[in-house]
Amino acid sequence: MAVVDLVMPKLGESIMEATVLKWHKQAGDAVKMDETILEIATDKVDSEVPSTAAGVIEEILFKVNDVVPIGTVIARIRTGAADATPPAQPVIAAPVVEKIQEAVVVEPMAQQPAVAKPASSNGRFYSPLVLNIAASEGVSMTELENIPGTGNEGRVTKKDILQYVSTRKSGGTVTQPAAVSKEMMIPISKVEPQEQRNTKPAGELTTYTGNVEIIEMDRMRKLIADHMVRSKHTSPHVTSFTEADVTNLVQWRDKVKKDFEKREGSKITFTPLFIETIVRCIKKFPLINCSLDGTNIIVKKDINIGMATALPSGNLIVPVIKNADQLNLVGLTKQVNSLADAARNGKLKADDTTGGTFTLTNVGTFGSLMGTPIINQPQVAILAVGAIKKRPVVIETPAGDSIAIRHMMYLSMSYDHRIVDGSLGATFLTAVAKELENFNANREY
Repeated sequence: MAVVDLVMPKLGESIMEATVLKWHKQAGDAVKMDETILEIATDKVDSEVPSTAAGVIEEILFKVNDVVPIGTVIARIRTGAADATPPAQPVIAAPVVEKIQEAVVVEPMAQQPAVAKPASSNGRFYSPLVLNIAASEGVSMTELENIPGTGNEGRVTKKDILQYVSTRKSGGTVTQPAAVSKEMMIPISKVEPQEQRNTKPAGELTTYTGNVEIIEMDRMRKLIADHMVRSKHTSPHVTSFTEADVTNLVQWRDKVKKDFEKREGSKITFTPLFIETIVRCIKKFPLINCSLDGTNIIVKKDINIGMATALPSGNLIVPVIKNADQLNLVGLTKQVNSLADAARNGKLKADDTTGGTFTLTNVGTFGSLMGTPIINQPQVAILAVGAIKKRPVVIETPAGDSIAIRHMMYLSMSYDHRIVDGSLGATFLTAVAKELENFNANREY
């Protein structure tokens, strides 16, 4: 019999850790190949982790709500032990981080109350690896809270805490809470995290007048709220508006949609037509397809279009069409429908929501004429399309100006003014509108 390590899988290029949501199996349970062992959550999407071997769960190394670095062993499976007798008292071992920190000894929880919890009093979260290093080096939670974090959302990384420990041992200057005066602490309290500002002292009750219903935010809504606040704090938002006469596009879709569905087995919506147009314009204005890293502008050569999708729960998720510039209209349509269906049915994979370089949101789906969307970090622009409405407009004809009933649509784009100035933002948005207006009503799909 052999023991197989089950590791936290890689869930996307920017995802470094995941939270254990639920264990479907316990120590001593038999498991089949590819059978779901646990559910995990990242800041992008929830996922199931299947077994990589058939056998019996010998050991579970993390508990529910533990934050686990990618690549860490989370359980061990003894293969060829399907008929083995389960242990009388399954033991959940303390978190172990292999090949990352071999010299650190994890002390019993009772001996390290200062760093035993993954979240500090100010709402800041720390990975088990950082907490273990802090415990072994005698770094208190108070000191940990004052270490500047360079990780995602300001989290303290392994590099941050090791550098802090190294500086302290060498006698260098480190940030100590005792050196901070009361006067210096006043402005710090004014920029405390949103979570801390909304937290009441223990025992204090909030009273509400009138007939109200209190609904606790679910985990996904909390993540959305955090992302939106972080985006507004990170990027100076500017929004430009324009409108487009999409009569040719609407009439073409009405003409081909039945034949398209019969031939391709997929319904054609406006979304793939919008994405096709955006891709053509990004090729003309590549600086729209970038991100900012400090003072470096990272221009993305891949064009990966995110499409904001409403879920049945009312929450929002943004699946990504990878290499959209390499797909024709049929390919875009099938990708759009496949990702939308997976989102609504909770079948999205973590990789389906990562790597986006530009985002489209259709605020017209629910009747809005226009919107001011919030940038999906670390992108620098997001385009919103409103509801298509028939309106009387003045059009130019060879015989002169006339009034006609046309299908009109407002477009709006929010962009990061650190990189995209008004000239580029407005020019790009106008280019998208012109592409839609010049849609070839006689094209093949």
